[in-house]
Amino acid sequence: MDSKPKNIGIALSGGGSKGIAHAGALQFLDEQKMKPSIISGTSAGAIIAAMYSFGKTPAEILSFFQSIYFFNWKHFTLKKAGIIDSDSFRVYFNAIFKDTKIGDLPIPIKITATDLVKGKLKVFNDNTKVTDAILASAAFPGVLSPYKINERLYSDGGILNHFPTDLLLGNCENIIGIYVSPIQNIENKDLNSIKSITSRAFDLLSAQGNYQKFSLCDTIIEPKELANYSTFETSKSKMKTIFQIGYDEAKSTFEELSS
Repeated sequence: MDSKPKNIGIALSGGGSKGIAHAGALQFLDEQKMKPSIISGTSAGAIIAAMYSFGKTPAEILSFFQSIYFFNWKHFTLKKAGIIDSDSFRVYFNAIFKDTKIGDLPIPIKITATDLVKGKLKVFNDNTKVTDAILASAAFPGVLSPYKINERLYSDGGILNHFPTDLLLGNCENIIGIYVSPIQNIENKDLNSIKSITSRAFDLLSAQGNYQKFSLCDTIIEPKELANYSTFETSKSKMKTIFQIGYDEAKSTFEELSS
């Protein structure tokens, strides 16, 4: 762990609540004084990237996730194309970012979403409000309603780029990829709801392309233990465990590299 890359880019995958492991990994990297010069993120990874760049500590990011009950009745919608209304989370992020734009953040970030009408990947520019970008990026299809920015409908960036390592190419000397979406270990009885089937289909659909992107990274942190956790985990104690899993995996990964 003595040799520290001079110019680090960090790519954060999507993964729902399992994205809290990103914060745990960032906690370890902080302790090693390995600060990124650029971060890319999709969905949950976009949320963590934005909060970390804004100056929130990994512990504060964990507390933020623990403070919001995803399936609160106030979040549900009958009028939009989803079970949960993406707009209902705006209040939580506005409390942090207010009118901050991507270009205002101390650490440059690249956030992806999917333009549903055009069928193309969207990488938000510096003039986009951070809150808008992360809500668009995290609009998990079938569960969260598409998010509208300037009359365009966006859904989860993970549809087209779940692990945005490629966005860092040419922008840094070393890429650390943190991948928190290992294929979940499930049985027939686990596929008993729209949410569980949608989540499973999404994971399987994106898995092959994601693993191919591992080759773009100099270092991969992949906590395989996260396969035992739900994409929509709501238990505060399990969130803390997920954070610790991310920390421990980052620690063991770099210990192996230095041995």
